[in-house]
This record gives sequence, C-alpha cells and structure tokens, in this order.
Amino acid sequence: MKTPVKNKKSKPTRVHLSGVVKQAFNLINASRNLVIRQTNTIIVFTYYQLGRLIIENEQGGTDRAAYGKETIKELSIHLTKKFGDGFSERNIDQMRLFYLAFKQRGSYIQSPQTPSAKSSSGKSPQTLSAKSSKSTSSKNKLHNNFAELFPLSWSHYVLLSRIKNADERSFYEIETIQGNWSVRELQRQFDGSLFERLALSKDKKKVRELASKGQVVQKPEDVLKSTYILEFLGLEAKSNYTETDLETAIISRIEHFLIEMGKGFLFQGRQVRFTFDNDDFFVDLVLYNRLLQCFVLVDLKIGKIRHQDIGQMQMYVNYYDRYIKTDFEKPTIGIIICKDKSDAVVEITLPKDNKTIFAKEYKLYLPSKNELIKLIKEK
Repeated sequence: MKTPVKNKKSKPTRVHLSGVVKQAFNLINASRNLVIRQTNTIIVFTYYQLGRLIIENEQGGTDRAAYGKETIKELSIHLTKKFGDGFSERNIDQMRLFYLAFKQRGSYIQSPQTPSAKSSSGKSPQTLSAKSSKSTSSKNKLHNNFAELFPLSWSHYVLLSRIKNADERSFYEIETIQGNWSVRELQRQFDGSLFERLALSKDKKKVRELASKGQVVQKPEDVLKSTYILEFLGLEAKSNYTETDLETAIISRIEHFLIEMGKGFLFQGRQVRFTFDNDDFFVDLVLYNRLLQCFVLVDLKIGKIRHQDIGQMQMYVNYYDRYIKTDFEKPTIGIIICKDKSDAVVEITLPKDNKTIFAKEYKLYLPSKNELIKLIKEK
C-alpha cells in the first residue's frame, strides 16, 4: 500500500508576485505623495502666517515699507539660531511679499484656538479633554481649507509673489494649477509673456476673464496668440534659414512648440501627404486639439504672407473637412505661421465670416514686457 503524498503548498508564481510588487510600489508612492502634499501645505501655511505676523505687528496692518530692515534682520538671527537654515533675511522678506500678494485670501483662513489658549479661560482639564477631538477636527478642516486656497508649492508662490499685477498673477496661478506646470515651466511662460500675448488677441472683457478663469478654450480664436515666440528653436533672427530648417527645428523641440501653441494640442505628423485629383499635397504640420476636438493644420512661411498661401491653406482645410474628419469632430482650423503678416492681404482674401483660417507672426526673440504692455494699452 502506497503512503499518501502530502499536498505541498504551491509557491506564488512570478506573475502573481509581480502584481503584488506593483501594488506595493503604487501604495508607497501614493503615501509619499500624500506626505509631500501635506508637508508642502504646512510649509506654505507657516510662511503665510509669518508674513502676516511681520506685516500686521510691525506695520500695523498696512503695506508701507516702514517695518524696517532691523525687524527682518532680528527675526533671521533668532529663527536661524533656534530652527537652523531656511530663515535668511531674504527668505523672511519673501514670506512678507507672499502675504502681501495673497493677503485677500486671509479672510478665508481661521486659525483654531490651541489647547493652551483655551486653558487660560479657566476650563477644567476634563472639559479640555472632551474638546480635544473637536480641536483635531478643526485643525484638519483648516489644513484642507488652506490646501484648497494654496495648492501649489512654496517655490511656485515665491515666483508668483514677484508678479506685481494682480490680474497677471491670478492668471499664472490658475494656468499652473490646471496645466500642472513645474516651477521651471511657470518661469518660462512668465518670461515668454504669455499673459500679455494672449491679452493682445482679446478684448477687455476677455482679458478680465483671463485673470479670473485662466485661458478658456471654447472656439478656435481662444487658442490663438497675437504672436508666437519661437526663441527655444535656437535659430538666429538675422541668419539665413529655409522653411525646412524652421520645420526641422520645431520637430526637434516639439514638446516646447506644443506648449507655445497653447492648451490641448497634440502632434500627429509633419509633411503629411494627401492626394487629390492625382496631385500630391503636403501639410507642414498636422496637430489635433483635444479641447476643440478638431484638426489643426499648420503651414510655415519664413517670408511675407501672400494670398496664394491663404488659398492653399483654405484648400487643405476643405480637404480635411470633407475627407478626413469624422462627423463628431469640429471644423478643421488652419494656421499660417509667417515671419511677416499683411493684415490687408488676409482681410481681402478671406471671407468676412471666416472662423477657421488664421495668419499669425512668429518671432525668434522675445519682445520686452514693457513693449507688450504698451501695445495692450494702445488697443
């Protein structure tokens, strides 16, 4: 008679283990991200309150600069001695600027009383113990409330605090949150005068909307800028280059180009060919905008725009509308990016109700903010 063989527990398969490992990675990463967000909120909250302390106690709540450098200097000495690095005079002054820039939000922040503050009222220890859970709940509400009011990192707010114009500052904060911009990208967009260039292509009502809502994309005109700045291509403004050189430079830095184009742009292809009536035609760049749900055809011209260029783009757009786009997609947009735009030629070539063909200039250098602001005021 054979001795029955005991069933051995089967070892976990490699596939099963890989699934567990992946879940463990996701869990730990999520936990770390939560800790980072909470830590950031605490840092921003602390610096905001320090800024408030400096302004309200040393300036009597006003914006004048009579608080004196001595106050900042003394705070820096004592805080550095007690808490270490991070409290230089420059950093403390930045906290002050941060509060001044965003102090209007202070009315939405209510600091809960601490247990020590309550004990001075003569309440018994039992009463304080009973209220401890309410105090914790109040602090959690404060943390969540502040995180909603200031969702970005301290480094973001350092940069934003330096923007003096409140409307411009509000615009960049909204765009940074919506676009999940890094500090570096925020700096690049600010240096590229995104707010001013969008403002130039809008009326005064739309400019105010930029400050309160950011860039809202509902129709083709909403994604357009007065001028496209292509300084990141590295092409010298006075050097001789061809349209192919320009196109190649754009493709090699396609990520930067899509960001410069605006919200919702995706890249589909370059020199995209289509055949019509036995002739081949090539579109320089084919993009897609997921917000507008339509194709965007881009034609690059290194010289002055001609009526033939506009007619050619009109044909490209008609072809895509009739043979490429599906029923649920919106009409195709055509953008001619040229070195020199003639408004007269564009106006006389296109129909008055045109909403799909646009000519925009590009520059290989960045105009100064003062120049752009002057143009906005002259509108």
